[in-house]
Amino acid sequence: MEKRKLSFWEIWNMSFGFLGIQMGFALQNANASRILQIFGADVHELSWFWIIAPLMGLIVQPIIGHYSDKTWGRFGRRKPFFLVGAVLASVGLILMPQANIFISVLPALWVGAGMLMIMDASFNIAMEPFRALVGDNLRTDQRTAGFSIQTSLIGFGAVIGSALPYILTKYFSVPNSTVPGSVPLNLTLSFIIGAAVLIGSILVTLFTTKEYSPEELAKFEDPQNDAISDSEEKSKITDIFTDFAKMPVTMRQLSWVQFFSWFGLFGMWVFTTPAIAHHIYGLPLEDTSSQQYQDAGDWVGILFGVYNLVSAIVALFFLPYIAKKIGRKATHSLSLVIGGIGLISIYFMPNEDWVVLPMILIGIAWASILAMPYAILAGSITPKKMGVYMGIFNFFVVIPQIVNALIGGPIVKYLYNGDAIYALVTSGVSFLIAAALVSKVKDVDDFTQKS
Repeated sequence: MEKRKLSFWEIWNMSFGFLGIQMGFALQNANASRILQIFGADVHELSWFWIIAPLMGLIVQPIIGHYSDKTWGRFGRRKPFFLVGAVLASVGLILMPQANIFISVLPALWVGAGMLMIMDASFNIAMEPFRALVGDNLRTDQRTAGFSIQTSLIGFGAVIGSALPYILTKYFSVPNSTVPGSVPLNLTLSFIIGAAVLIGSILVTLFTTKEYSPEELAKFEDPQNDAISDSEEKSKITDIFTDFAKMPVTMRQLSWVQFFSWFGLFGMWVFTTPAIAHHIYGLPLEDTSSQQYQDAGDWVGILFGVYNLVSAIVALFFLPYIAKKIGRKATHSLSLVIGGIGLISIYFMPNEDWVVLPMILIGIAWASILAMPYAILAGSITPKKMGVYMGIFNFFVVIPQIVNALIGGPIVKYLYNGDAIYALVTSGVSFLIAAALVSKVKDVDDFTQKS
């Protein structure tokens, strides 16, 4: 049997919840460092606070993947998980910028870090089942398009989330100034709007998407797949460790590509705000509350919006076409080289307007990072293990972030003398290493070789 070929709009609706997830994720990525610095964190401590994010992914995603593989009920297989994740993430979004209201109980910095943890755990609960849903519902010849559409929605959501604080101030006169220790109103309102959009977009997917039952998925399984055969009807949570040991060869090869890709991304997310504020705006390293610092933070949101907009356009209109012509591996390697050049070139930009150009290059790499590895991986996984292996694959997303979180701050403090711009250069070099490692990956489901 073969899965039904889905229309463009069916794939779009299936992934639409990612728009809201990524809007919330983008608000976090662009503003968490800024909020934590407002609450009192030093620049070299930022990566330690951000370690919460990958730790949540390391713990949550494989467990959610395992249980979503084994779940089937009136609400479906994957859908209950990303609904719960969306609700919890919305709570974190609303409360993080307002952490100072709990100051009578705990320091605002602790509460802010706690809300960051809740958001990250919840985003992971929601994101992994969305990845698996694409693998569940799409045929081989539609997977690249499916992950590309998902990436485009991620991009559009991230553009809105990244730019929202700037838009509220520029066009709706919502103030971005504040007293020391308090988050500006434009940020607080942005996070509340993000929570509302997150819930609404998830509901679109819930009400428009049908999932295949476990019995239907079993009929689609390819016996030649190099992943383990799931012949046992019973399974337990500790099977995650067995599955990890028996992961497909393709996943092992992709793991190194993912390591250096996400090591670089983490450095960019954590250190862009202090890097732009100090290196581009010329502000002192200790400045975290001046009007110029808030302006720099708002501009970082626009810059993050630029790379996400580029990724959405590239993923929707170019990635599937390019991958069909030159293969997924070559497409991914080229994209990572372009992104690496973009990150390194930020150092040489003369002012904040010019930084838009490197962000365009980074957006090309981001589009590929969100689509190509998953499209390559999906072809090497048995449908019965799609969820758990997508969750295990997240190890290679979060482990490099944990490594960067542990060493990134001390490197910036002691090796770079507090100048975060060199952390962005390091991220660019990491992208280039990832590009070189793509050549080692075996794409067992490469449609360019079969056509």
